[in-house]
Amino acid sequence: MTAPLSPEQLSQLSFWLAGQAKATKVTLDSVQRLSGGAISVNLAMDLIITDGPLAGRQAVVFRSGSPSGVSASLSKAQEAAVLQAAFNAGVTAPEPLFVEPTGGLLGAPFYIMRRASGVAAGHRLVKAAPSPALAHDLGTQLGRLHAIRPGAPGLDFLPMPPDGIVDACLDAYRDWLGEVAGNDPVMAYAMRWLDRRRPATGDLVLSHRDYRTGNYMVDDGRLTAIIDWEFAGWSDAMEDLGWFCAACWRFGKRDQEAGGIGDRVDFYAGYEQASGRAIDHAAVGWWEVMAHLRWAAIAVQQAMRHVSGAEPSLELALTGRMVAEISYDMLQQIDRMEGGA
Repeated sequence: MTAPLSPEQLSQLSFWLAGQAKATKVTLDSVQRLSGGAISVNLAMDLIITDGPLAGRQAVVFRSGSPSGVSASLSKAQEAAVLQAAFNAGVTAPEPLFVEPTGGLLGAPFYIMRRASGVAAGHRLVKAAPSPALAHDLGTQLGRLHAIRPGAPGLDFLPMPPDGIVDACLDAYRDWLGEVAGNDPVMAYAMRWLDRRRPATGDLVLSHRDYRTGNYMVDDGRLTAIIDWEFAGWSDAMEDLGWFCAACWRFGKRDQEAGGIGDRVDFYAGYEQASGRAIDHAAVGWWEVMAHLRWAAIAVQQAMRHVSGAEPSLELALTGRMVAEISYDMLQQIDRMEGGA
């Protein structure tokens, strides 16, 4: 599903939603494609619900998968379940309302969640003045998420990582990179460095695994929603912190080490207060290197979706062109870890 829904599909969706919402009628209004969404299709719409517990106008987002997604992403039903667990844990995340897991209705599985106000675009968010309060709140939200541990209800579908989580990550990213893993000297060097400098494994928690500027929404300086949960899974608690602080996700604001929007001291403080877990600074730095390797592997995968002809897209093609910059940032982080900067 790569375009807004057809009139026939909108009619089918309206009828289905009426049953799901226990309503007399559901009218779809103001349906429009949202920007972004290289992996998922996102449509903003208003549901005008007649009768039932959700009667009234509900601002929502419809999320459906792209025809050729990234291999590590969750199904839409699984993503909705993770989102529900996060919402229940007090994370500022949109509440999922309806889930269609089979794809039988519209040709692809989807779910519908409440729509938050604000801006998510990273290049716009980093133009604001640094915000200690926002950095602290983002740390707090991550701490709440990391309170969810294996065995939590409703998340049995998430695979448990093997004892060697570092080996699992390196094997996965090597596979994602394909021939690039052996042909690119920077990727080969980074994988060797990560293998040799691996930290001790930390607490296993529910991780967003794409927790960064660009995947949360801000309205007038206030955090309104953590979004884009398709990579979530069990992982080392320090991985999300390294991903958030990695230079590749600061959108040019390199001196603002917490996602380009603030100081990592404030981000760390919010996390430690909410989670009761001390930051392992060396481990976070190591996971920052891993973040660059992972982002490079994702960029290669997205470029191949375009190059293969499976999903021609200028956005996907340009993402592949970012590998050189990601490689530079990764080498800079390795140099810092080795005491060279």
